Amino acid sequence: MTIAAIEARPIAASTQTPAIEIRHLKKVFGKFSAINDLSLTVNQGEIFGLLGPNGSGKTTTINMISGLTDPTAGTIHVFGHDIAKDPRSVRAILGAVPQETALYEELSAWRNMTFHAELYGVPRPERDQRITRLLELVQLLDRKDSRVGTFSGGMKRRIALARALLHDPQLIYLDEPTLGVDVQSRRALWDYILDLKQQGKTVLITTNYLEEASILCDRLAIIDHGSLIALDTPSDLKQKFGGSVIDLTTKQTISASLIGRLRSIPGITSLVQDGPIINITVAGEQSVTSQVLNLIAAESELDAIAQREPNLDEIFLKLTGSALRD
Repeated sequence: MTIAAIEARPIAASTQTPAIEIRHLKKVFGKFSAINDLSLTVNQGEIFGLLGPNGSGKTTTINMISGLTDPTAGTIHVFGHDIAKDPRSVRAILGAVPQETALYEELSAWRNMTFHAELYGVPRPERDQRITRLLELVQLLDRKDSRVGTFSGGMKRRIALARALLHDPQLIYLDEPTLGVDVQSRRALWDYILDLKQQGKTVLITTNYLEEASILCDRLAIIDHGSLIALDTPSDLKQKFGGSVIDLTTKQTISASLIGRLRSIPGITSLVQDGPIINITVAGEQSVTSQVLNLIAAESELDAIAQREPNLDEIFLKLTGSALRD
């Protein structure tokens, strides 16, 4: 699947064992509560995004899913395995691409892959074939003998993804998969991630790029201060929490009294004014455009008007009260 082929992806109810099932998860560090009664389910075969501002609890949650830290309370099951009771089985079916790729830069791409294969017990008769296939997948087979320290940021992310797939994990965790890579590499990585879904893999992503989350993810969980505040498909989040946005530009900056009257129109949930530019958010499918235009026409002329869906940045700001990227 490529970016151009993406369409709305409804998630049907599944009778399969969930890829990840978190119930009443809590994590306390001293007097600080990092995770507060978090419950969510990730279905098999979906790309699931975990979003939140810095300090929201994303990393703590991932560390508990990966078995790197123990919950204070609650349970985590990964493909039916209780992480507290059977961490070895969970690690065997998890492939991770952390933000810091932790590659051996003095070694070649091939040696990095063989070291990982040995670490995860990939059978020797299959090892070379798997490495070759994965290096072809990420278009780095021609650089297999090159030292990883000579690779660009995008190439390092691609080799890290190939390495994570080497032991054929069922669940792949990607932390900021395209952080610091150029636009062309980012698009290529998006295509690789979408191909993983086509192969039946489950992908868990944390990202600070809301465009990335909207394009890749079947569903998004937004957490803040350790609590789940929204969980839905990107399109439904936009509709549920955003409605539509009217962007206006007037010839003259309109008065504060007119802004007050616009704010009082039923259905308008927010209004932001920056000189002659006005952004109005409307709840649900309500139509208030004619009322807005009639009021503005009494005081000023319009230079431009457009109506659109809200973007995820606006939804995120509305839900958390802060921008995702500082």
